[in-house]
Amino acid sequence: MRIFLVLMTRRTPSIPEGLSRGLAAVLAGYALAYAFTAFASLALPMPRAEAVVTGSMLSFVVYLIAVVWAFAARSAVRAWAGLLAGSALFGAAALGLKFWLD
Repeated sequence: MRIFLVLMTRRTPSIPEGLSRGLAAVLAGYALAYAFTAFASLALPMPRAEAVVTGSMLSFVVYLIAVVWAFAARSAVRAWAGLLAGSALFGAAALGLKFWLD
């Protein structure tokens, strides 16, 4: 019952906010999925080709979670911040692994 009340009291987002969330889902979600793929390709303990394929397949799940996050966040700013922070985290981890492994 409480969830129903919370859903009924949420305000309807404006068009610019919805557009910003959509762009966050598409652009920042893609950046997050790409950074995750790079990280997983280096971090998975298997031959390089299998790690790349596995990381690429898992990136679809990461992208789905990113799209859900973009529209579930309290504001468009939080959606952008969360997705870009995740992208930076996975990107930095991938770069660190790349330099550490080579």
